[in-house]
Amino acid sequence: VATLYVVSTPIGNLGDLSIRAAEILCSVYRVLSEDTRRTRVLINHISSDVPLVSLHAHNEERRISRVLEWLEAGKDLALVSDAGTPLISDPGARVVSAAIRAGHVVIPIPGPSAVLASLVASGFTTSGFSFYGFPERKGRRRGRLMEIIRDAEHPVVLFESPQRLAKLLNELSEVCGINRSAAVARELTKVHENIRRGTLGELYTFYRDRAPKGEVTIVISGIGRGAPGDITENRSEEARALAGELEGMGMKASEAAKEVASRLDLSRNEAYRIVLETRKTIGEV
Repeated sequence: VATLYVVSTPIGNLGDLSIRAAEILCSVYRVLSEDTRRTRVLINHISSDVPLVSLHAHNEERRISRVLEWLEAGKDLALVSDAGTPLISDPGARVVSAAIRAGHVVIPIPGPSAVLASLVASGFTTSGFSFYGFPERKGRRRGRLMEIIRDAEHPVVLFESPQRLAKLLNELSEVCGINRSAAVARELTKVHENIRRGTLGELYTFYRDRAPKGEVTIVISGIGRGAPGDITENRSEEARALAGELEGMGMKASEAAKEVASRLDLSRNEAYRIVLETRKTIGEV
């Protein structure tokens, strides 16, 4: 039985290629590559003479039959993307699925990932997260994604082009609030690597007139969840003070909780808990 290896490759620094990945790329029958010109640099770096075969979004469906023929003949193959872990906002899923259905072995070779690198460097909680790739440029699906990010209780990771970064940050600021925490990572593992952290409003102001160079990953914190322990006692006191003020105005608990969550970037559940505790303290519940 032949094997299809799904091989993660460096996202910028060739030194991040694992020994195991290099061994695979030197020993398989063919390397299926999203962009053979970019992969050639890596192949030359490890002195591999394995032939490259293009496999990208526009020819993946046509390549499936040839890939299955090679696997049926007992020839091991490797699948790589331009950079990072294949299939993550990259082609290859249909080929992998076809290989599995045909009974072949599919083995992942773990390695670099812009998604995970950005997440762990963001400073946000990492107990859970969502990744949505590149947002649609416009339309209902983009609007729905903005709503999902607004209500997410865990970090959300996105890719975006440098030219559209400011527009995305502006839209996120309008939908999620200018005080929502976020991080913009670019040129990860490269010479000019940069990770800028701040609020959506601050990041939009910074990038509004200076489009960054290189690939960009954005991490948006979940509601009320910045860095671990970020909701400090001072912030809780601020929330309780606001809850008491809104109670004095005669606002219903549910409405007050929504206002507290909106103003202080807390989760709705956390805001509602604070509102109820505050009202119990002053004897109004």
